Amino acid sequence: MTTRHPPLLAPVAALLTLLSAGAVWFFSSHGWLLYYGDAEAHLNSARRILDSQTPGYDQIGTPWLPLLHALLLPFVAVDAWWRSGIAGAIPPAAGFVIGGVFLFAAARRIFSSTPAAVAATALVALNPNMLYLQSTPMTEGVFFGCLMALLYATVRFRDTQEWGAAVAAGVAACLGALARYEGWALIPFTAAYFLWASQRKRWAVALLFAAIASLGPLYWLAHNWYLTGDPLDFFRGPYSPTAIQGGKPYPGHGNWDAAWYYYQTAVRLVAGPGLPLMALAGVPVALARRAFWPITLLALPPLFYLLNVHSGASPIFVPGLWPFSYYNTRYGLAALPLLALASAALVLAIPRRFAAATAALIVLAGGIHWAVHPRAESWITWAESRANSNGRRAWTEDAADYLRPRYVPGSGIVSSGGDDFFGIYRQMGIPLSETFSVCNGLPFEAATRRPELFLWQEWAVVKQGDAIQKAAARSAYSLELRIVKKDEPVVEIYRRTGGYHGIA
Repeated sequence: MTTRHPPLLAPVAALLTLLSAGAVWFFSSHGWLLYYGDAEAHLNSARRILDSQTPGYDQIGTPWLPLLHALLLPFVAVDAWWRSGIAGAIPPAAGFVIGGVFLFAAARRIFSSTPAAVAATALVALNPNMLYLQSTPMTEGVFFGCLMALLYATVRFRDTQEWGAAVAAGVAACLGALARYEGWALIPFTAAYFLWASQRKRWAVALLFAAIASLGPLYWLAHNWYLTGDPLDFFRGPYSPTAIQGGKPYPGHGNWDAAWYYYQTAVRLVAGPGLPLMALAGVPVALARRAFWPITLLALPPLFYLLNVHSGASPIFVPGLWPFSYYNTRYGLAALPLLALASAALVLAIPRRFAAATAALIVLAGGIHWAVHPRAESWITWAESRANSNGRRAWTEDAADYLRPRYVPGSGIVSSGGDDFFGIYRQMGIPLSETFSVCNGLPFEAATRRPELFLWQEWAVVKQGDAIQKAAARSAYSLELRIVKKDEPVVEIYRRTGGYHGIA
């Protein structure tokens, strides 16, 4: 039986909510919510499900898992929230709060110690990289909530053998698998855990969990097959990470030593230098308290990314190592819950009467780096989002500023694909239903082949050299503006000769 503790979940939830809301306000007030290109893309992908010339289910697409977009729908439906970007902060922030509550409850159950649970939760919740990502329309905050719910449900099952805990674990794993692809890797290991931890009807419990959890991946395979005819389009299709990477070599591809070095560097930059060292000391203590499964479960996401770097699917670039740039540093955040839980185990290595003081010292040691370096430039995820978006933000702003006073509502814009371009129209404040792009399927394909028949929009905002730019250039459009930014595609704005003609 587990030790009874005072009911602290409500105050923990309240504190996490205040912290989350404060972070959202801070990043929003500085205009940083949509610095990540993927953040802009997630926000606009969800909006297109509701607001497009061809709205509906097909707008979900295939590369990105659908949970975040589904959760965003009621918020992006509010024009002002979509235009400001604040709509994108609400589901990840909720995931952060839910995940923090479940982490606290799980750690208290694992270690039978409220101070240890407070330490584990605080080490995650006070990390500025976590606070930044939970404030943006990125998937990390949502997945954190799913992962911590899975952790709690599994450790609760260990103690209670309740079928409800197995069902809850299945639901959490299913949602996690619809949030991020590392969630798929959790399912077989968790099924094996239920097979091991069950004291009766082992196979029935494990199969129940697996049946519920597997609904997520099975749905996504069916979804990809329905849209493209290939159930693995998300993995090998034209918009998959593998296709984007294009087989180009990078550090760590096929080299375990380099893959480990780059990934652990990203972890250190995300977590701070002190936390990994404390975690190394805390792992033996956690294992001595028979926390084998929690450590294993939380180690799976970082192992997934280490394997990804080695396999060639996802490179990680950090500024101190060749090629001296930023890319996917946020993948280091996957190790944060593991580091926090392992570090919190150090509370158990000290006599119980000093537990509260030890927990405070652990949180101080884990957070002192951020107190010494409080500026956003020291937060690697924010630094990456800024460095990789300077050019994109410049040309989208220039395009929006040019079009805003000239665009007549209803006259239409034909646009190159890519959610970077939809950022222009969000900033202009026009409905996406007034735009026409590759996201509209076969009609757009027809327009690129026979623009003299199917292109009627007054404006064309295009990437130089792509299919729709060539179509506009050979049709009744004249070039109005060319936007050139360093290391960015050349963006051209065309206007239909003689103005808006309407639909032919």
